[in-house]
Amino acid sequence: MLQFIVDTLLRASDLALIALGLSMLYGLVKFPNVAHVQYAMFGAYVCYGLHLAGVPLVAAIAAAAIATGVLTLVLQMFVFQRLLRGGPAIAMIGSLAVAMLVIAIMQGLAGSFPRMFNLPRTEPMVIADVRIARAQIYAIATTVVLLGAFIILLFHTRMGRAMRALACNSALANASGLNAAFITYMVSFSAGALAGLGGSMLALSTGAHINLGNDLLLPVFAAAILGGLGNPLGAVVGALLIAFTETAVTNINFGPVMGQELAFLPVAYISAASFLILLLALLLRPYGLFDREVRRV
Repeated sequence: MLQFIVDTLLRASDLALIALGLSMLYGLVKFPNVAHVQYAMFGAYVCYGLHLAGVPLVAAIAAAAIATGVLTLVLQMFVFQRLLRGGPAIAMIGSLAVAMLVIAIMQGLAGSFPRMFNLPRTEPMVIADVRIARAQIYAIATTVVLLGAFIILLFHTRMGRAMRALACNSALANASGLNAAFITYMVSFSAGALAGLGGSMLALSTGAHINLGNDLLLPVFAAAILGGLGNPLGAVVGALLIAFTETAVTNINFGPVMGQELAFLPVAYISAASFLILLLALLLRPYGLFDREVRRV
């Protein structure tokens, strides 16, 4: 049971930061940016390249997060801001084109083979029969610390109040003297940096590969929609629920039902679990589990 909880937390830490950035940005720009998960893939490759060049791992992860934030900011300033003049649908279609371009560019630069980090081999820690690697402990701790920092920023600082005001009523916020463009740029950079950080940490265990963003697309969007698009904290809860479901699908023993001792679903069914949750969310709670918070935040 403890191993199940730890596996759920590990998967949630993979999804939470990226879903948080996606939902946070949606709250301001009001369109689902399909390219957001590809920012995670971009950050993973930047982190791998820097570490291969001799940069210490922690510094490489931080630099990859910053580089991804800069990329996101540039795209927001020179691409999505223009696309939004045509409406959210045009911007969403444009984000799909940007996603394809990011994939094509990274595939051209790095190839299609996964790039594994050259890290020293260490035995996993065993705590109360739970096996977990040190890198996974650091990933969970980093996610928890950043989520705590984000909560403080959002609810206890002037910037956070400005973000909430702009997301709630942009016209009124502009009339009140808030610098909407500056706040949007700051959120764009932060959302991209979170995606780059999440992608870099995920790549430590899976390697940097060209399908990393595509693999994240469904669970990240399912988490953001489940939590209520535009509700960053709801997206974190959604990531936890998605992680719980995915872990349960591959850990439930269907053997007694099938007349066998042991029978588990293949890992490939993880995507089916995300699809099922997304479909149920759209059918039953199209505004997510935290409808009121979506409208307020």
